[in-house]
Amino acid sequence: MGLLDILLGRTKPVLPDLDRLFALPSAAVTLEAAAGFTPTGTGAVCFATVEGSAFEQTHREVQALLDADADREGPPVELSQDEYGYSWLVSRRSPDQLSALVNDLHAVNSAMEVNGFGPQLLCSVAGFRAEGDRRLALVYLYKRGTFYPFAPQPGAGQRRDNALELQVKAALDGDLRMEEDLSRWFPVWGAPGL
Repeated sequence: MGLLDILLGRTKPVLPDLDRLFALPSAAVTLEAAAGFTPTGTGAVCFATVEGSAFEQTHREVQALLDADADREGPPVELSQDEYGYSWLVSRRSPDQLSALVNDLHAVNSAMEVNGFGPQLLCSVAGFRAEGDRRLALVYLYKRGTFYPFAPQPGAGQRRDNALELQVKAALDGDLRMEEDLSRWFPVWGAPGL
């Protein structure tokens, strides 16, 4: 970083560290003890939709890799698109297989990165639920290398439970590298598994 960058307020972007995803299972234990949330078994990787045969080939390879897992229970990995035009590669496991789900998310991110689609990666989410139909996602921001909680309120409408999000951030601060800039806690409305 040069003097001009410092004067203009530019910063070096944080390199993604996909290995941080492997901290999710231990963070889930803390999350259950602190707030009563347990894994749903659903996770997804969100990326900007890409057209072309190279991306299609990468998508097929990733899906074949994850679908080949003999321990997978339930439906295979699926590709979906949300109302905002972003694509989601969704993996479903039984709720007690959070480690396997994290492996799936890591594999998808790694394959996309290795095949040159790293700039299209946006985030990865893992879903959690608690009594009273309370939902929560732990969101990993690919380009920042940080996590943040997203808690939609039960019922219709797009409202967040900000108090719960801050409570979860405080509880998981020692387990996960939490995103300190709250303006980057983007809502992930329509994310699979929420």
